[in-house]
Amino acid sequence: MARLSDIVIQNPQVTHFHDLEALIAQAAQNGLISLEMDVKPDYIDTPRNWAWRLEGTFTRGIVR
Repeated sequence: MARLSDIVIQNPQVTHFHDLEALIAQAAQNGLISLEMDVKPDYIDTPRNWAWRLEGTFTRGIVR
């Protein structure tokens, strides 16, 4: 299991929500089986439905 906060901290080069979605999709494709949404991503473009979008991205393994 991974925490969203750990993924954000380990990837300081990510500065936009879309880039985080791509990172989450890649983690899912690489075999990550569980993701805990423990923090709200602090990007200027983080949408209100951020948790729903990241969950969908993680489940599908692709960015829409």
